[in-house]
Amino acid sequence: MSSSDRRTFLTLLAALPLAGCGFAPVYGTGGVGLALRNQVLVAAPDTRLGFELVARLEERLGRPNGAAYALDCTITTSTTDLAITGANDITRININGTVDFVLTELATDAQILADSVSSFAAYSTTGSSVATAAAERDAEDRLMTILADRLVSRLLTASSRFS
Repeated sequence: MSSSDRRTFLTLLAALPLAGCGFAPVYGTGGVGLALRNQVLVAAPDTRLGFELVARLEERLGRPNGAAYALDCTITTSTTDLAITGANDITRININGTVDFVLTELATDAQILADSVSSFAAYSTTGSSVATAAAERDAEDRLMTILADRLVSRLLTASSRFS
């Protein structure tokens, strides 16, 4: 058996347990992920962080054309000092973030899902003030990407109940 045949066999063998558990790809033919594609109108952002979040959500969900759902998000962030030297200099900061969201069906104005997702990102403060400001902004952008991806995962997980 060639190495290519062996890999194919092992891949099929690994997928076998999934066939019996009702596993279905979210983005496969008839998958629930496709039902949300271009169907979610995300509320317009009013902050830089909101813009980053909405950009990632639209990247993952598509831009709506004749949307069936509206998504309202509220972003909350806070910082925590992670590493402090003996001279009381802070060298690493954690940004904690939470997005509370509500998904509403536009046709009925019914609230379909209300939940929140949380995560964090960190950055170093050991460089110059310009480097630290750039690192902070990058960490905030990473955090919004993480939160948007978690939010989309949560929508996809729950979408079989409402799509």
